[in-house]
Amino acid sequence: MKRFLFFSVAVSILIFLSPDAISQVNDPVDATRDEGENRVNRGIDRTIDKGFDKLEEGIGGLFKKKKKDKPDEEAEEPAQAKQAESAAATVKKETGPSLNWARYDFVPGDKVIFEDNLADEENGEFPSRWDLQDGNVEVAVLDGENVIMFRDYGATIVPYIKNPESDYLPDIFTVEFDAFIPHDAITVYFHDRKNQESLRGPAYLDVWGNRMNLNPAESRLPDGENFENKWAHVSIAYTDGKMKAYLNETRLINIPHLGFNPTGISIRALHSSEKSHYYIKNIRIAEGGVKYYDRFLQDGKIIANGIRFDVNKATLKPESMGIINEIATLMKDHPEIKFSVEGHTDSDGDDAFNQTLSEQRAAAVVSTLTKMGIDTGRLTSKGWGENKPVDTNATSEGKANNRRVEFVKI
Repeated sequence: MKRFLFFSVAVSILIFLSPDAISQVNDPVDATRDEGENRVNRGIDRTIDKGFDKLEEGIGGLFKKKKKDKPDEEAEEPAQAKQAESAAATVKKETGPSLNWARYDFVPGDKVIFEDNLADEENGEFPSRWDLQDGNVEVAVLDGENVIMFRDYGATIVPYIKNPESDYLPDIFTVEFDAFIPHDAITVYFHDRKNQESLRGPAYLDVWGNRMNLNPAESRLPDGENFENKWAHVSIAYTDGKMKAYLNETRLINIPHLGFNPTGISIRALHSSEKSHYYIKNIRIAEGGVKYYDRFLQDGKIIANGIRFDVNKATLKPESMGIINEIATLMKDHPEIKFSVEGHTDSDGDDAFNQTLSEQRAAAVVSTLTKMGIDTGRLTSKGWGENKPVDTNATSEGKANNRRVEFVKI
């Protein structure tokens, strides 16, 4: 009789269990395949145990089963947690290799050959440092900042520089800008569409909010990330035939042999209209240089004007991490190296403010490197303000070269 009653009550418990628990019990074979599903089964066991505990409370010791006291129940949970952690470690070890992938290794060129931060531009006018190839383009103010606004479908601009019909891109160069893309793409052509048709090459880079395309490569951002209708930083690096391109901190294009020689830059917006303008700002073209370690051996210092900060602040921008990663790797590979990290500004603004700002920015770089594992005894910081220019402060390019961080051998 007791056996019959026990069986009946047990069936009743299973009937009244949650649908999730029932569905989980129906699949015990599949649940053993990986550690995640093993956790589900352990959850089922606990659910069933709790059901029997409830049963015992309801029928009051009918089966003469001794109930566990509360301290024993609490002691059981840490043991289960340790078993789960052990199982997770075992599964992780057995399921595959550990991935180490540097998806952001962009380092800007060290000599600026074209720079436009749109300072002193007049709202509604054509941007003075550019030439128009097609469509309608104007300066606008967006959220308090000057931007270049593409007003028509296919509107295209080219840098306004000396001798634009010649090949003005060096063998090693980088291109950067911030882009606001409402839909479709902004296209970067690697020739001047107005002045270099005779030098026209076959390649151009399309930049969407979630992917890039440069024939034959096309790649999307991981995990469904999308910067459509948001500001995103576009970075392009060319080194003797090899081209890489990045959207924010992710490298999406990596072509070992581009197949033609880039000679200039054109930027074109697709499907821009009164309801969905495209915008760009902070455009820079820079010439690359030798590797950091070679530069350190040759000059006793490394000059990095690609370390960027928020305007009038010591807050590092994400695109600075390519350079900082390189410096950290250099110091880890060569533990004998010690650096004085020194900040410099251009001549805009108050002298005293620039001095303080340069000190704060140098200290911010040191702080970031120490967080990456570099011993504090190998780093010092100082600021020089605007007192040590390396270029003229009369041009945008000169000011960009003066705004820099130097890593000087100690």
